[in-house]
Amino acid sequence: MKSLQVITPVKDSIDFTLETIRAVLSSETSVPFTYTVYNDFSTVENTLRLEQASKELGFNLVNLSDLTNHPSPNYLLVLQTARREALAVDAGLLIVESDVVVKSNTLQGLFDGAVQRPDCAIAAAVTTDEDGLINYPYLHARGRENQVYPEKKHCSFCCSLLTPKFLGQFDFGQLDPTKNWYDVTISHEALRAGFRNYLFTTLPVWHRPHGSRPWKQLKYKNPLKYYWLKFTKGLDKI
Repeated sequence: MKSLQVITPVKDSIDFTLETIRAVLSSETSVPFTYTVYNDFSTVENTLRLEQASKELGFNLVNLSDLTNHPSPNYLLVLQTARREALAVDAGLLIVESDVVVKSNTLQGLFDGAVQRPDCAIAAAVTTDEDGLINYPYLHARGRENQVYPEKKHCSFCCSLLTPKFLGQFDFGQLDPTKNWYDVTISHEALRAGFRNYLFTTLPVWHRPHGSRPWKQLKYKNPLKYYWLKFTKGLDKI
């Protein structure tokens, strides 16, 4: 693994996303990295904001409307595109979602941790709230702070590095195109292939759950409505 390819998929929620972007670009690393934001059919106004920010801050912006007519979410297209580009340059694929704010040492820490573990497929940073308390989706990690250990459950892609060794063995063309999100599937495929997925509670990142998809807050505020939307409209397929 020679470098990192960092990506952030986003649809709207631009204020949160700009915090994510600035934090990534402020990372202190010795490993070289490129940073690409994939704009998944944000509004015209928010697309313009992202285009302006790209010029000012210096990250790559891909408007998925230039690549596909498929309605959002287009996570599968993002993953397939990013995997192909990462493998071409022997880079790790580091996904930082648009409701996450990394610390200055997060990128380098995940890179180093993955390199030190030859069986690593996914190196995931634990998520916390603004006060540093481990939160969703890693609530089961509470009590295991300041550790690095193999994750028996799946790793979320909130802030996760996928190693080139694993990317080269699992073709994302095999992923189910009827689903919306793939962290569970990809985590399980890694384990089936004999890899391990590691959770780094030593590298906490600030996560605002579902900040990029506000409708999912219904899961906690109005679960009946959430599951009605999920099943009647086919949303949030994992």
